[in-house]
Amino acid sequence: MSISRIDQLEQNLRAWLLRTPVLSLASSLGAEDMVITDLICRKNLPIRIFTLDTGRLPEPTYRLLDRIFEHYGRRIEVFWPAQEDVEELVKEQGVNGFYHSLAARRACCGARKVKPLARALSGQQGWITGLRRDQSPTRSDLVAEIRDEGHGLMKYSPLLDWSQEEVWAVVKEYRVPYNALHDQQYASIGCAPCTRAIQPGEDERAGRWWWESSHSKECGLHVVSETATQE
Repeated sequence: MSISRIDQLEQNLRAWLLRTPVLSLASSLGAEDMVITDLICRKNLPIRIFTLDTGRLPEPTYRLLDRIFEHYGRRIEVFWPAQEDVEELVKEQGVNGFYHSLAARRACCGARKVKPLARALSGQQGWITGLRRDQSPTRSDLVAEIRDEGHGLMKYSPLLDWSQEEVWAVVKEYRVPYNALHDQQYASIGCAPCTRAIQPGEDERAGRWWWESSHSKECGLHVVSETATQE
């Protein structure tokens, strides 16, 4: 099963490269994005890979960046939030103000994630994500290709119909490096203060912003595409 899935993934990436040659993978460093990273590196595809360092990532995530370089000989490009944005955020809401309200949490994600993503995507023709439909209720309507009007480029989600089991089958088969927190029941990993392990029966993103409603659990990186025109 994993071989056919990988073949289809490679075909999709090559097809998208022909349509949008200036193409990037926006990696969260989660298992899904590591599957895509592994294929890009093994096949030497001309796809840029970047990640966002919010300044509050857990230590195992930083260790994974080192392992990626050791395994593939490739550095992942890192984008950070602007210092002035973080200073203003902390001045307004404190260090952990995101716990106090949805608006405060979204403001934090805006400064630490959304703005850096916009800088990372500047000049690109398309971007790739590791989103899957069954990760949470907010992602059930994903499509593989969509025009991201918010950033003015194409957005691709090649793993949208993969299951969690299929992702991990590929990780094991190809010995893909992954975040050690996954072995501690962290299904979705973001900033350290906003991420916890999940319990049996919970959806994969239940450990993200666990104090909020399940229908608000997006940081804003993917919300901009909701009104996009499907291609």
